[in-house]
Amino acid sequence: MATASGNHFEWQLFNGQQWGSILNDFVIEAHYCQPGANGITINLSMGPVYIDFDEMTVDGAVVNLGVRRNTLLSPNQKEVMGWYYKDNHRWCEYGSHGSGRRSSSVRSDFIEQQYNRNPRGSVQFTVGSMTYKVDFTAMTQTNLSTYMLRKVRRRPKFNEVVTTNSSNQNSLPLLASPSANPSNSSSHYIWEFMGDEGIWTEYQKPGCSLDSAEIERLYQLNPQSQVSFTVRRFSYTLDFTGMYQVNNKYGTRRAIRRTASEIQPTNSTSSQARWQFKDMDGQWKDYIKGGSWGCCSVSSQDIEAQYQQDSSGIMSFRAGRFSYELDFSDMTQTNLSTNTTRSVRRL
Repeated sequence: MATASGNHFEWQLFNGQQWGSILNDFVIEAHYCQPGANGITINLSMGPVYIDFDEMTVDGAVVNLGVRRNTLLSPNQKEVMGWYYKDNHRWCEYGSHGSGRRSSSVRSDFIEQQYNRNPRGSVQFTVGSMTYKVDFTAMTQTNLSTYMLRKVRRRPKFNEVVTTNSSNQNSLPLLASPSANPSNSSSHYIWEFMGDEGIWTEYQKPGCSLDSAEIERLYQLNPQSQVSFTVRRFSYTLDFTGMYQVNNKYGTRRAIRRTASEIQPTNSTSSQARWQFKDMDGQWKDYIKGGSWGCCSVSSQDIEAQYQQDSSGIMSFRAGRFSYELDFSDMTQTNLSTNTTRSVRRL
């Protein structure tokens, strides 16, 4: 699987409403694959912005932009990943000679194998008489004798993709097949993660850079690939094969699931309506129900259902420790403790 340009990768920017592809993103990719590259400045129509490769964030003239790198590979393909440590003067790949002219006893492929088994774990190796430990969570290397720390990076090799033995594909966990009923318009799929409270919580914007519809689109392209997304300042990887998400900084894993949800044809307007409130920062934000990305007791669908019953009524809900009233006539929400009123809109 590849993009229209024939690449197995795709760099995109999020403008607060939707993801858009970046023209000539092979330039970003070539830079990203250099272990010494901290980031890159690109020129947009609104002005220059800087993409930080380690944090996967965007800074510059345009605020609130998000960035992600998608990989679109066939089930029997995988990227070749390189592992590097910061030597005194340069970034060196594991297995190559550093400034001391000694090579480590492990190579990138071995470290990658250990990382895939446990992204929160570590691996130890020797160089001469010294033993070192690579911590996947902190992305550091520690000399266990001197306790000297060095930075570590994991980057793909530019345009290097290998084909694995397809005979082992039957051992992969079974997923709901996207082609089982691709043209069935009477159902769609909801993607959820296991939240902190043990509650299945749907992926929704704007708290998350991906929503169920976008995840489903990527899943349909390749049901055994991995996709990247962000939640606030953290970046995550969603693994369709293992059906889990990983915090790329801390290695924390959460289970995910894909469930079919029936769409009622008579309520098509209700299912498509989107309710937002104007937050204190002046940004319009969706009502997101439950989970670690929000603790609101209602979603857009819940509000729309109540609105359909009484378009001039009042609806009560909770968010955190506060109670609110949403007035459909005035299109406002009111905090019943502080009497703070915010504008509401229906899209």
